[in-house]
Amino acid sequence: MPEVKELSDEQLLQYSRQIMLPQIDVVGQQKLTKANVLVLGAGGLGCPALFYLVSAGIGNIVIVDHDKIDLSNMQRQILYGMQDVGQYKAQVASEKLKQFASGSSIIPITYIPDDQELLGYIEQADLVLDGTDNFSARYRHNQMCVNANTPLISGAVIRFEGQITTFDIRNAHSPCYHCLYPNAQDEQLNCSENGVLGPVAGMIGTMMATEAVKLIVGIGESLVGRLMLLDALNMEWRSVKLRKDTNCPICSSN
Repeated sequence: MPEVKELSDEQLLQYSRQIMLPQIDVVGQQKLTKANVLVLGAGGLGCPALFYLVSAGIGNIVIVDHDKIDLSNMQRQILYGMQDVGQYKAQVASEKLKQFASGSSIIPITYIPDDQELLGYIEQADLVLDGTDNFSARYRHNQMCVNANTPLISGAVIRFEGQITTFDIRNAHSPCYHCLYPNAQDEQLNCSENGVLGPVAGMIGTMMATEAVKLIVGIGESLVGRLMLLDALNMEWRSVKLRKDTNCPICSSN
């Protein structure tokens, strides 16, 4: 592993409140500063996740989102303002995020990368956050993360409901996204037709960032093998155990 650079006085002050946590300390902050994170989707989940990733000091972030900002996004996509309507989400997000951490490298990708390019980004990443809103994209990202042995944090929201889990193919017992949803169809999940409460997206997005920080630093218990389900209407959380499908066509060795 390359040598970890010492934190500057400015960084020590900026991240002092989390450096005070014994589980993180200076060594953990150094890990965050050198980490490479790929965020797929800069929408309702990606915006809060990105904000807290940058605020935590993640040193290198690639944002992939080919969508442009729409007026209907304002209700939950907290990085954007009215003046940003019509511009690419990834580009606007990267420009605004640099205000919070000038030392971070943030690269916006405003198109859909082909398989070879996307796999390259995934192979370079320490972990991937998937906040996209359709199953076909999620299946594609899952397949590539399995191929690259890269951990994948997956979040989703619709109406008053949210869910989050982590898939880590490096763990022999970890399922993958296909194990969880072997035959899902895109029409089953559509916020434009079913609606979504903005703060629910914020809750799941910030949890995705929390899970990312834990994985990078190597602290606590990850969500591998567990699916957290949120019913915000009744403000209830449930934890469901997930098992690896031994016959999964994506991650099984059979």
